Amino acid sequence: MTFTPIKSQREAIAQALHQCRDRSLALFEDLDFNTFCNQAHSEFSPVGWHLGHIAFTEGLWILEHLKGDSPLYPQYRKLFAADILPKEQRQNLPSKETILEYVHDIRRLVLDYLETAPIEEQSRLWWWLIQHECQHNETASLILQLQRLQHLPAYPVTPSTQNRKIVSEMVEIPAGEFLMGSNTNPQDNARPAHEVNLDTYWIDRYPVTCGQYREFIEAGGYQTRQWWSQAGWEWLQHNPVAKPLYWSENQAWDDHPVYGVSWYEAEAYANFVGKRLPTEAEWEKAARWNPVKEESTSYPWGEDAPNASHGNFDIRMGETTPVNAYPAGKSHYGVYDLLGNVWEWTASWFSPYPNFEYFPYRGYSEIYFDQQHRVLRGGSWATRPWALSSSWRNWYYPHLRQIFAGFRCAKDD
Repeated sequence: MTFTPIKSQREAIAQALHQCRDRSLALFEDLDFNTFCNQAHSEFSPVGWHLGHIAFTEGLWILEHLKGDSPLYPQYRKLFAADILPKEQRQNLPSKETILEYVHDIRRLVLDYLETAPIEEQSRLWWWLIQHECQHNETASLILQLQRLQHLPAYPVTPSTQNRKIVSEMVEIPAGEFLMGSNTNPQDNARPAHEVNLDTYWIDRYPVTCGQYREFIEAGGYQTRQWWSQAGWEWLQHNPVAKPLYWSENQAWDDHPVYGVSWYEAEAYANFVGKRLPTEAEWEKAARWNPVKEESTSYPWGEDAPNASHGNFDIRMGETTPVNAYPAGKSHYGVYDLLGNVWEWTASWFSPYPNFEYFPYRGYSEIYFDQQHRVLRGGSWATRPWALSSSWRNWYYPHLRQIFAGFRCAKDD
């Protein structure tokens, strides 16, 4: 998310707050109380908890830290803080109506404060909070998808777009330096911008499709030890799966990206086709470096804010789309589908950039610099536009397959 000029910050923040909140509330509008409260998976809190947590975090940082108010609704601190209750203990929620009242009360006071806040000094934190709400929007979408998966196929019977055969091809990225990271992204783990030098490599023009992954399945990929690392094979023995979590046998989906795969599954497929997963630096250079102007851009296509022509995001479609459906979103190197559709696993462990400084608190990113989390890049069909950029870093345990994650492959020159 790039910042607007200082003179328009207050107006831009107010607009983003309203638009993002409208999208958040729409996610919860038709949920019954059981759906709202139940924990769909042990790794994730109930979907209703995320709504309360959004309000709690906004009140904590804006009303308490910036404005200096006493906590509003202090009885909710234990329930909605991110680091107190275990996820399985977050199911005992107030009614949806009660939480919505809490959400509206916090927001009313936040907007009142925004009118007089010293926004030039505070803008990074305001944008960070907007992105925080976007992240919990996406997690809520993921949880709702898991709940639907218990009752319905992961995909509709027929896709909403026409099937096109995707040719497996790679793009050469020449050796040289590029500027990685950002000095304007509110996320601490994306800062600071720094030069990285890479050797020549090749990267898939498109994410791996369901049709391509089907070849791995049909060749016995899940039963063949040679494609799996030691850690991956051990994971598979304890989790004897034979296809991605979000999978359809309907070949009409073959030009859509495969997703619902763990990092281990992505690694095994890459081995199967004689390639590897890209590092996050390789992914980012392919996604944002303009070799003609010798500069990094905020998005693959340049600096224009994301719109519906650039990719599949913001829950507009509610599902994946073909990997070549958005030519306007391709990068300067001609790589497609980098922002939106599905997150992409990379080979990299989540770690700090040189001269990292935490924000807004030490544990926000630092706790995950543990050599246990792999980096994902790009965003998914459920990512909000304010959390969409080529410098954004996501991270998860390599065994998780519930997230909207796929991948593309790379190889050395």
